[in-house]
Amino acid sequence: MTNAHERVFSGVQPTGNLHLGNYLGAIKRFVELQDRFDCLYCVVDLHAITVWQDPAELKRSIREVAAAFLAAGVDGEKHIVFNQSQVSAHAELAWIFNCVARLGWLNRMTQFKEKAGKDRENASVGLYAYPNLMAADILAYRATHVPVGEDQKQHLELARDIAQKFNNDFAASIAENGLPEKFFPQPEPLIAGPATRVMSLRDGSKKMSKSEPSDASRINLTDDADQIAQKIRRAKTDPLPLPETVEGLKERPEADNLVGIYAALADTDAAGVIAEHGGSQFSQFKQALVDLTVAKLSPITAEMKRLVADPGHIDRTLGHGAERAEAIAGETMRHVKDIVGFVRRP
Repeated sequence: MTNAHERVFSGVQPTGNLHLGNYLGAIKRFVELQDRFDCLYCVVDLHAITVWQDPAELKRSIREVAAAFLAAGVDGEKHIVFNQSQVSAHAELAWIFNCVARLGWLNRMTQFKEKAGKDRENASVGLYAYPNLMAADILAYRATHVPVGEDQKQHLELARDIAQKFNNDFAASIAENGLPEKFFPQPEPLIAGPATRVMSLRDGSKKMSKSEPSDASRINLTDDADQIAQKIRRAKTDPLPLPETVEGLKERPEADNLVGIYAALADTDAAGVIAEHGGSQFSQFKQALVDLTVAKLSPITAEMKRLVADPGHIDRTLGHGAERAEAIAGETMRHVKDIVGFVRRP
């Protein structure tokens, strides 16, 4: 078995409506990475059930996320698109990593503290151990790169720690089985471009979220042109015009957010947006942002609706992807079982 070549793994949770933040922070980047890496893109439904999900709604959401991948331009034939629960290696390797990771590591995870809130004793064990499953998602495919937002960097660091500890704990067994010294690679984060963290349209200090009560805080991928226009025009701003320098965006979170969204949709950066729109009144800039957003999202929305109307096609795509994913993860798990010392079927 040779060292892993460059491979990307990433996933999106099927919980609630997909929004602009999901598209700019993840799905758009999935498309861009296809020419550079072998890619596995996963609908992480096992992660979704760390909090209770309505079964019928979960099925709908899984298919909608898969449809968004395909509608945005992910090539499901060249690369692998699947849902996590169809490949048992994710859960199996997660248990082994539960026995490798240390409680102290998980206790430092800030996202659990944020999601569990004050009632931590009532949170599910799955929510607490979520990062170990995330490590298993990545390392089951011995992925070398993971596109992550700022809020997931800590989880990726944990995956790296788990990989290193496994390699160290089982170094002798890895060698005895004729495998590379660094059996699990140290996956690298891919964080690049503007708007990697898209903020709420109602509050520039909060991340755009599916769970925010106000639908006006986000642009959903299912919104039509009129809904997009209305939300952008009503987005919170301050009374001053857009600054004429990038430095002027500091201390102006709402302006910075809208500029970042424009930059990401236009494949430019904040400096490029300011060069074109610096000094403009927000009413003028918002109209330009409406035009750009509608032009970029409307074809994706239309294709998503077409795909969702044919669930059989989506299910076949996910099933085919799961078979291909299982072939990769299955090889990893056979080696892991030999390394750990399990007896497996011949």
